Amino acid sequence: QVQLVESGGGLVQAGGSLRLSCAASGRTYSSYAMGWFRQAPGKEREFVAAISWSGARTYYADSVKGRFIIFRDNTKNTMYLQMNSLRPEDTAVYYCAGRQGTVETTSTQYNYWGQGTQVTVSS
Repeated sequence: QVQLVESGGGLVQAGGSLRLSCAASGRTYSSYAMGWFRQAPGKEREFVAAISWSGARTYYADSVKGRFIIFRDNTKNTMYLQMNSLRPEDTAVYYCAGRQGTVETTSTQYNYWGQGTQVTVSS
């Protein structure tokens, strides 16, 4: 079992930046992919970004491509989401997720989840 804890959310003005962190604890294993998903009020949970174990492969939703960067530091068992040029439509609860094996972009393929961190972007 792996526990994931997100941090770094908060309130930011449009055009600003935030960096989210996702720390893995408990019994961790090598070769697990990780991703970020978000859910706004009244909307379905959507894919944001994902990264393979080595970091060689990254994937981004079209809505965040060019603005967000996903990366990880496996020596610290931590994944990050650098969010730049934030827009009000980025407002959501952001969740980190993990899975053994290959990187995926569908939430149902992930079996480890954090509790979420709120990101609010004011206009």
